[in-house]
Amino acid sequence: MDYSLEVKDLSKRYNTFALNNVSFNLKPGSIMGFIGENGAGKSTTIKSILNLIHRDHGEIKIFGLDNIKSEKEIRQNIGIVFDECRFHDTLYAKDVDLFLSKIYKNWDSKLYSHYLEQFKLPAKKYIKEFSRGMKMKLSIAAALSHNPQLLLLDEPTSGLDPIVRTEILDVFLEFIQDEKNSILMSSHITGDLEKIADYITFIHEGKIELSESKDDIIYSYGILKCKQSDFSQIDIKDIISYRKNSFGYEVLVTNKAKLSRKYPNYIIDSASLEDIMLFYSKGVQKC
Repeated sequence: MDYSLEVKDLSKRYNTFALNNVSFNLKPGSIMGFIGENGAGKSTTIKSILNLIHRDHGEIKIFGLDNIKSEKEIRQNIGIVFDECRFHDTLYAKDVDLFLSKIYKNWDSKLYSHYLEQFKLPAKKYIKEFSRGMKMKLSIAAALSHNPQLLLLDEPTSGLDPIVRTEILDVFLEFIQDEKNSILMSSHITGDLEKIADYITFIHEGKIELSESKDDIIYSYGILKCKQSDFSQIDIKDIISYRKNSFGYEVLVTNKAKLSRKYPNYIIDSASLEDIMLFYSKGVQKC
């Protein structure tokens, strides 16, 4: 199996929004961060992968299987965590074990108990009494306890404090250690993805702008800073996007090592994932 997840030419049109030929691949043993501004198409893509919405065009394969034709088989081997806990408030944590054991063939009650203990989640306490962080830990414990090969995560660390986020990220890193499991993680917290992701896929206004190794992105992309009078000297082909401020211009570029030689008198700083998102969504795109 070359890829855990393959998305090819995925398209879905609504009245005011459209996914346009979204394509990316996720390798086993890796974590892909899926980033983009609100309304960019992240949730629509994930819902399409889960076959929760009807797509207009495209192909999706999970473990090499068509996600529609082999949906039941695939669901036994994927774990899903949304940004809100989907378990009813009047359940105890131990009740989740009872009904999920009836759904998943590979459900492991001992493993579930292990995660409850690791996350310090009381088995006999109503879920409605859990904090947001506890509810997210419960969702992750449930997603992991049937030994899935792929985790699909939609904003799993949103609204959580740094200590809880770090604890959860460590669990995700442990999950992929066998180099067979993989994770697709949608998140607005790009700092979390910079810590754990192997690849980044960036979607903007329904289109994939980049899908590359995180290290290559961090190494290659930069922000060139120049005075207003110098901006016209920059080759338009070197400009991805730019922003004007009171001091001059900031320009998002790629291949910063090459451009540092081409423009030796200009400052080129490293660009974070958040910088790249901001320049695409708030900057002026020239090419």
